[in-house]
Amino acid sequence: MASLNKVLLIGNLTKDPELRYTPNGTAVANLRIAVNRKFKDRTGELKEDTCFVTITVWDKQAETCSQYLQKGRAIFVEGILQSRSWETPEGQKRSTMDVRAERIQFLPGGRPGEGGMQAEGAVSDQAAGNDEPVRPDDITWEE
Repeated sequence: MASLNKVLLIGNLTKDPELRYTPNGTAVANLRIAVNRKFKDRTGELKEDTCFVTITVWDKQAETCSQYLQKGRAIFVEGILQSRSWETPEGQKRSTMDVRAERIQFLPGGRPGEGGMQAEGAVSDQAAGNDEPVRPDDITWEE
């Protein structure tokens, strides 16, 4: 059976990136973006819907996002959907779905004087079929 797990989103950061490190020193950042959609309802009235999405970014790409991105900045995200489940200390089961970024492109908008820059980074471990993420030696920038 065929399957495909690919996500493409353009949105604005709702807060500054949250950078942290795993116990083995791997950088990971969480980005929260708002993706807006305009549409007409059945009566023809223009409506707007906003979807809030958490993006997980790994390795040098996480550090780069933390360094250059801030609340309000527009970004393009290419990645995959991933779901996670856990149990709280009280025994309640919780789950969430977010996007694991394969590539983040910084779009114009946000801090003055910056054009769109693209940072290519980690490929997801699920897409690669590995237990560890594929980590590039460096980040490639394109203007």
